[in-house]
Amino acid sequence: MNDLKESLRPVFGGEIIDDKKSLEAYGNDASIFEIIPTLALKPKNPQDIKNIVCFISEHKKENPTLSLTPRAAGTGMAGGALTSSLVLDMKNLNAIKEVTDDYAILEPGVFYRDLEKATLVRNRIMPSYPASKDLCAVGGMVGTNASGEKTLTYGSTERYVQNLKVVLADGNEYSFGPLNKNELDEKMKLATFEGEIYRKLYTLIEENYEEIKSAKPKVSKNSTGYALWNVWDRKTFDLTKLFTGSEGTLGITTEITFKLIKPKNESALLVLFIKDLFTLPAIVNKVLEHKPESLESFDDNTFKFAIRFFPDIVKSLKAGIVSLGISFLPEFLMVLTGGVPKLILLAEFTGDNKDEVVERARVAQKDMEQFGIKTHFAKTDADAKKYWTIRHESFNLLRKHGSGKRTAPFIDDIIVAPEHLPEFLPRLTKILEGYGLLYTIAGHIGDGNLHIIPLMNLRKKIERDTIIELEQKVFDLVFEFKGSMSAEHNDGLIRTPFLKQMYGEKIYKLFEETKNIFDPQNIFNPGKKVYGNTLNFIKEHIDKVY
Repeated sequence: MNDLKESLRPVFGGEIIDDKKSLEAYGNDASIFEIIPTLALKPKNPQDIKNIVCFISEHKKENPTLSLTPRAAGTGMAGGALTSSLVLDMKNLNAIKEVTDDYAILEPGVFYRDLEKATLVRNRIMPSYPASKDLCAVGGMVGTNASGEKTLTYGSTERYVQNLKVVLADGNEYSFGPLNKNELDEKMKLATFEGEIYRKLYTLIEENYEEIKSAKPKVSKNSTGYALWNVWDRKTFDLTKLFTGSEGTLGITTEITFKLIKPKNESALLVLFIKDLFTLPAIVNKVLEHKPESLESFDDNTFKFAIRFFPDIVKSLKAGIVSLGISFLPEFLMVLTGGVPKLILLAEFTGDNKDEVVERARVAQKDMEQFGIKTHFAKTDADAKKYWTIRHESFNLLRKHGSGKRTAPFIDDIIVAPEHLPEFLPRLTKILEGYGLLYTIAGHIGDGNLHIIPLMNLRKKIERDTIIELEQKVFDLVFEFKGSMSAEHNDGLIRTPFLKQMYGEKIYKLFEETKNIFDPQNIFNPGKKVYGNTLNFIKEHIDKVY
């Protein structure tokens, strides 16, 4: 390790970290895994990244274990930023270079919360933020093709990436954006690594065009595999669609240009209390008829955690405990009287006219009478915010208060088309109940996207074995309904072994060819997307000390 560190010093101007405590911190993210890197590198500029890529390329044959894994905020739940080789900490690349009414140009280490502050000055947002928006960085959002509560209306991150600068395997930085056919032809004439990439990828997509298009999962959002189906529609060739969601396996992003939108000025929140999951699909479909901007959910276990650990909610809301306590009285009474609903839905209606927005929410509320469920119309922003806070804090509440157990995200991001929920949900529930686990369900119910987080004691081998067994059963069910095992959290360590099953041998082979086109020496984040680790490797690297 010391020899490697000394070899890097002449070519790397940033910080090289090798102390045990720091490396152990880099060995974890929000996933169930722990893998300690050899070194952590903090580049101070893109030149550092270019230099380190060239270094690895030159020394890969003599040391095949050398690789480079980018890490932004480390909030990923799939282990995508974990490596036993070199981790590239992008925190110092955190400049917001330009913000206009139409776009923002920034570096990958920028926290989303800082981007949001800069864009709200102009009454603009980049709307694909996840529930962890106060913690995550934009490089990770691009790497995973993140999405969140506004995706129902606005779509995933891929829709907002206009341009990317990326350091490729030859050590050079390139700019990528949408090209028309004439521009594509000019790129393919280049006698460079860039030209080679365009030629080879264009050929790969054209020769398998129909198969690639039909391989796209039949859901509203997806972050598994390589999104080859979005690159070329025979009018526009756009490699940003491929890099977005690629988890840093094709190159290292150094600059992002996001399209911005103007958010709606007015909103109204309708809260629905669902007694059982059997009525859920019909309720969801009826609510969707009224075109909510968001349709989110959290379950009874999340609700009970929020009431039980009320001080955490107070801290999150930054509100006075007395006034907030009064506002939560109905929820406290609901828990005390044993009337906790199985699922709580949050239907947010937005627009530019307050009366029109309220009217739509009221009409939707009236429509719920046919289902005999309780509803609540949030009359104030504070009233609405408490429900949103429970939804956003669901994962953190579990992490903090697991009573000796820990959150285990491994079936945390499944998605099927909403029309399949009537048949899908009962079968999913039956699988989960067979294991007797305490778990929470939250997520983007309007998209059919469910975040299922069990609490487990991963010190026990039987529970670590359960992860792979239960994961396989749930994914089998998801694939049966033509869904995706990840709508927004990506593949990482936990899902890569199942990609071949999800897409089939032919498409998976095209994923491997895509990786080889961009990264023939397997420099960038190996073991993710293709050439993944075995299930035994996954079990061996589950973090047992927490």
